[in-house]
Amino acid sequence: PSRIKAVVSTQSTGAAKSSSHFMATKMTGFRLNWMNLRDGDSGKVLWQGDDDLSASNTEHEARVPKKILKCKSVAREINFSSELEMKRFRLEQRVYFKGECLEEWFFEFGYVIPGSTNTWQNVIEAAAADQMIPSSVLNGNIVIENAFFDGNDEISRSKVRLFYV
Repeated sequence: PSRIKAVVSTQSTGAAKSSSHFMATKMTGFRLNWMNLRDGDSGKVLWQGDDDLSASNTEHEARVPKKILKCKSVAREINFSSELEMKRFRLEQRVYFKGECLEEWFFEFGYVIPGSTNTWQNVIEAAAADQMIPSSVLNGNIVIENAFFDGNDEISRSKVRLFYV
């Protein structure tokens, strides 16, 4: 299994809203502003996108350099905004290959200040080189499902299909 490390930073940009308002607008009060993937050793950005990959009801696409599969670890940095307070913000991520779940990871962010923009980084260590599937086989066949929650309340669920270029 992969080992995961997390780094968090938060910037407050607004006022609090009531928790009853949260239940009415939880789908519109959360946005992924940008995301990048870095070589975990060198810190070099290998891919960056500014599409809101949290938007549901569509399968997003990401074109990622195939050299990312040779990294010993990958740092994923997500920048997100929330209009509303979240007491236990978390992410459940599942990686599917041709519809079969290969891996699942669970990430905990914790408390989110209402009206804030936050940066969240996780470092994921890769499997051994002899256990890696070639990019030619993975290309277009990997779908990552991201489900964001506040506690047990689902905020967003989306899918991203990966293409290795």
